[in-house]
Amino acid sequence: MILEEFDKNKNALFNPDTYSKKVDNCPKLCVSFFSKSLIGEVVRCFNPQIIGHVENATAKFPVYKIEYKNKDIAIYQSPVGAPACVGNFEEVVEMGIKKIILVGCCGCLDEKLEDYSIIIPTSAIRDEGTSYHYAPASDEVALNTTTIKKVETKLKKLNVSYSKGKTWTTDAIYRETPLKIAKRKAQGAITVDMECSAMAVVAKFRNVEFAQIFYAADSLAEDNYQPRSINDHDVTKKGKVIPIALECAIALDD
Repeated sequence: MILEEFDKNKNALFNPDTYSKKVDNCPKLCVSFFSKSLIGEVVRCFNPQIIGHVENATAKFPVYKIEYKNKDIAIYQSPVGAPACVGNFEEVVEMGIKKIILVGCCGCLDEKLEDYSIIIPTSAIRDEGTSYHYAPASDEVALNTTTIKKVETKLKKLNVSYSKGKTWTTDAIYRETPLKIAKRKAQGAITVDMECSAMAVVAKFRNVEFAQIFYAADSLAEDNYQPRSINDHDVTKKGKVIPIALECAIALDD
């Protein structure tokens, strides 16, 4: 299969430095949110400095710098889907970030996961195409155990309840069929998302510390689909993940 044609050469015909350059005094720590409303809340609360941009044909995304508890942290919005998410990530890494927390919602494959609950993915099923250009073919990828431990330690100090486990990363949001869901659950997946496995592989390829935090949204755990909060744009509930993410970013420096 074509996705088995991994090329270990790190130099492509053009590279992230074609479109992105080093930023003076770029924070090493970074938090990226998918949610436009969460980015808006960060801007409202912190009045951040814009230190650069990443862009594609669809949108231009500011890269912000905030100060939180005497630490500089870069903030930017990731687009949904592995290829677009990784493209922005590659360019932000080129700017100078070294450690990143990615924050987004996920679908639930375990009926015990309550709406808006926090989940840490520990491994990811590679049902996407992007990661196969950054690592040899395999069914799964394990996330960085060191960063997971740091995030867990911080959540415990914050008295934040969380779950952890395997996620299923897929490119096809409307092809999460009952048969595929059953197979992924049999593999041990408790959540489904669209970026985690790719980001984990690319972060390792680029030598960047990476961890992801999910907040639970829709449920695919039972026979009837439950949208729950997937289309909820009210920042009141999901905004609680902002300080959690910032604290976990600081924890990566410990």
